[in-house]
Amino acid sequence: MVTEDDLRAVLAELHRLRTRVPRLTGALAAGVDGLVIAHDTPGVDPEGLAALTAAALGVAVRTSDATGNGALRELLVRGERGYVATYAAGRTAVLTLLAQDRVNVGRLHLEGRRAGARVGELLDAAEAVRPLPGTTPARPPGPPGPPGPRAPRTPAADARTATDS
Repeated sequence: MVTEDDLRAVLAELHRLRTRVPRLTGALAAGVDGLVIAHDTPGVDPEGLAALTAAALGVAVRTSDATGNGALRELLVRGERGYVATYAAGRTAVLTLLAQDRVNVGRLHLEGRRAGARVGELLDAAEAVRPLPGTTPARPPGPPGPPGPRAPRTPAADARTATDS
């Protein structure tokens, strides 16, 4: 569960990023579902930007998959007056940066990748199962173990649903 302290830490990272990258005009952390987590985007609607980021991300992920280039790591859009750069931030979030046209793109990528990793670490840690003291976690953190035994499959012709008579 993401707490207020976690959200403050993400917002602080966005503020630090804006001070480290000259000509960076905005920063947004959002879920891949298009919901805002934290933002520092003066003059830009964060909810609209998060929704558009999710839509662009969907197309970019499919493009990356279709070309055999593996999992999407980042997306860069260049307009007449600036850039929109989106970086993976953990398992379920992205970091979107807005920058003026004269930004140093190499610096933008360097700092954006680092900040995306930090935001991802903060959010992934916050989402991890936090057991109460003296209890055992329902699922240990880390990758899932091997799957258990599977139930036999029902042939499609024999399958029934609640609406079948």
